Amino acid sequence: MSAALRVEALSKSYGELQALRDVSFELAPGELAAVLGPNGAGKTTLLSILAGAQQASSGSVSVPARDVGWAPQQPALYSKLTVAENLELFARLERVGDPRASVAAMLAQSGLQERAGELLANLSGGNRQRVNVAIALIGDPPVLALDEPSASLDPAQRERLWEFVAGLARGGTTVIFSTHGPGEAQRHADRVLVLDAGRLTFDGAPAALIAAAGGGGQDLERALVCFLAASEAPTDPVP
Repeated sequence: MSAALRVEALSKSYGELQALRDVSFELAPGELAAVLGPNGAGKTTLLSILAGAQQASSGSVSVPARDVGWAPQQPALYSKLTVAENLELFARLERVGDPRASVAAMLAQSGLQERAGELLANLSGGNRQRVNVAIALIGDPPVLALDEPSASLDPAQRERLWEFVAGLARGGTTVIFSTHGPGEAQRHADRVLVLDAGRLTFDGAPAALIAAAGGGGQDLERALVCFLAASEAPTDPVP
């Protein structure tokens, strides 16, 4: 199967600070990949480059930014507009052919029909995050990049969000997300990409990372801690 997303030798520097260092990987259609790593590893930098929010210093991304849906950790939503109005605004900004039809389809796909007329200001954190993801999908992109999508959500909200994201992946959307929760990656991701000081130090299944860290029935969180402790990657902080 051909890759839905191919990243080759991607690097990003801010002056003398190297945020990403020759990162390369491929994702298949419908694959769900988690980006893990300590604070300052370069996770947000990677996702923002995929989405076109930043430019790489070198390297290439096979998918143009317009084909990558972007859901940043801090959503750019308008609290004085309703759910439907937010979706329609972004559909028009994306120059979708039929904005109203796209809004109706996205409301149905995200399960937000009953919230369509509610102001963003009145929504729970979980529903706001669903709107954030729905906006990223408004142009029907083949690749979706999510930066800490479950941050600040309670367990029930988190569960609904991951059910939604898993449904997207089953439908063929390639999803790459960052998280500080290895348990989420172990439960939901097909692949784990570990960044450390801008370098890709591991690329494989969650079970393979546990094995690489010594196995022994560890969970992914413990395995990640052990794997990073054994890494020889430089420790200079990056965005």
